[in-house]
Amino acid sequence: MKTNKLLLTASLLLLTGCASIVSGTTQTINVSTTPAGARCELVREGKVFATIASTPGSVEVDRLKHDITINCSAPGYQTSTYINESGAAGATFGNIILGGGIGWAVDSARGADNSYDENVHINLTKL
Repeated sequence: MKTNKLLLTASLLLLTGCASIVSGTTQTINVSTTPAGARCELVREGKVFATIASTPGSVEVDRLKHDITINCSAPGYQTSTYINESGAAGATFGNIILGGGIGWAVDSARGADNSYDENVHINLTKL
């Protein structure tokens, strides 16, 4: 009986944090613009936390529950904005089904249960 409990406990521990293992707690966002060569700032919770000096470019971000606003500008063009919404990562659902609340809680605390659009294209409008 003790062996069965030990195996069950070990199995649950292996399943916890499934999205952390599968998806990780960071992700790369690729940003391109028309025209190319725009400067983009990534803003989360009102603070600029990353910059792409010239598009196309990419940046690695932490997966969090907060949306990312991407503001891109270029000389002679209006600043254009894209809201990259934080959504549920695919492994989250498997985590809930297989690991129950424990796995989801681990991933949620780490941010691994969130995901952003990986490829973002922004069209800038001439002034």
